Amino acid sequence: MADWLHRERMLLGDAAVEKLTHKKVMIFGIGGVGSYTLEAVVRAGVGNVVLVDSDTVSETNINRQLIADTKTVGRLKTEVAEERCKLINPNIEVSRFDIFALPDNIPDLIEKASPDYIVDAIDTVSAKLAIIKEAKERGIPVISSMGTGSKLDPTRFKIVDITKTHTCPLAKVMRIKLREMGIAHCDVLFSDELPIKASSASELEGQTTRHIPGSVSFVPSAAGLIIGGFVIRKLCGI
Repeated sequence: MADWLHRERMLLGDAAVEKLTHKKVMIFGIGGVGSYTLEAVVRAGVGNVVLVDSDTVSETNINRQLIADTKTVGRLKTEVAEERCKLINPNIEVSRFDIFALPDNIPDLIEKASPDYIVDAIDTVSAKLAIIKEAKERGIPVISSMGTGSKLDPTRFKIVDITKTHTCPLAKVMRIKLREMGIAHCDVLFSDELPIKASSASELEGQTTRHIPGSVSFVPSAAGLIIGGFVIRKLCGI
């Protein structure tokens, strides 16, 4: 097999590419954000990934999740993601936890995985807090995705310390809760775009959209790739 990372070596150098082959990235949530983060780290040559997600692919995932299409509906997201990883890099090591991440099981999951980097791409606040807490206590670098739903401008995403966030409702909750837990700092991805209200068309169709944010193909995907790029640069020391 030809050196499929040749173009990357030209940019990052042999040492950085070699370093990535020995790194392990753990991703909580293989959805709109997480599936594209996974794509980025796998195509960059990370040698080991750990996937945490209990969901199956649904038809409503097709508009924004990389692993979702008409042939994968109904299958476990982690299973589909593992297959995709190995089609890209047959030598990659993939570990799967087909489980819903909860504050009670997150410490054990992270202990078993022992990753070099953790990506939080899930929606549940209590679980997000537990992931960050456990990562901080273990000295494992972590980045957490804030809200990507109800957005239309992917250029408004940025990675900052949680203390620098604003506008994003989820980031506000996370700031308060982390402060209460005694955690002052954490890298997060957030958007300074104001959330867009659900369309009247959806409401007229009788859809229950109040607690589920709308989303479009080019927004969570951009967020996931931004996170992936950030993780790769950090792992390479760039």
